[in-house]
Amino acid sequence: MSEGVDEVARLIAMLLAQRAVARTHPLALRAQIDLDFRGELERRLAAAGLRLLANPFADHLAVALTFETEQAVFGQGTAWLNNNFGLPRDGVALLVLLWALIILPKRERQWSRQPDEQGDMFGAAKPLPVAADAARGIAEATLLSDYAQAVGGKMRIHVNLGILARLGFIERRNKVIHEGPLLDLAFDYEQIAPRIINGALADLLAGKSTAGTPAPDEATAPPANPANRSDGGQAAVANTLSPSTDALVKAAADALNFDD
Repeated sequence: MSEGVDEVARLIAMLLAQRAVARTHPLALRAQIDLDFRGELERRLAAAGLRLLANPFADHLAVALTFETEQAVFGQGTAWLNNNFGLPRDGVALLVLLWALIILPKRERQWSRQPDEQGDMFGAAKPLPVAADAARGIAEATLLSDYAQAVGGKMRIHVNLGILARLGFIERRNKVIHEGPLLDLAFDYEQIAPRIINGALADLLAGKSTAGTPAPDEATAPPANPANRSDGGQAAVANTLSPSTDALVKAAADALNFDD
């Protein structure tokens, strides 16, 4: 077996064992610049019913089921399984809410980056801001104050935050919730963002811009959709009344395509 194939196997094993691999890891970097290596990686993942998650806005790589495999895996029983992490429905709703509060504003900031005032002619070609530069945390106290009733109450939020942190979706530091390795990769941006922005969750987020650290640009409209299909979408929310708990859970269920 060639060295390249050995390294492909090693990267796949790391992705399965660690759930996420930093883009700066040598094998992850090779998957981004070596076309032959990337092709072999994707071929071997596809043979096992998996696909590579390599969002250019995220700081990590991960794997997920192929779309063709989802029906066979999640639709075996009488009801569609909503996830393979064992998250309860209110945990899924909280995950969607945190994704909307952290990733949507982050994506807008990444797309709206501008060349410096010195007129750098190569500014637009610079790498996208990494998560540490673009993402902003959410105070746990603010989350509890503003959204507790929408996602199961304060006790359920505390329980689910612990689960989400252990799974790698979020990090909790000094009572502030930060993006974890898997949060930006959790959902297909182009598919999920419009459903959140135009659905019941948009109503909940309206008027709650203080949930994160101050960000005057978070409510502005983003640039035109990029060419990459998984990273387009919008980042503004409607200014309407908050929905009921059931409406939020239904919005999360609709976004994730699982049955009531």
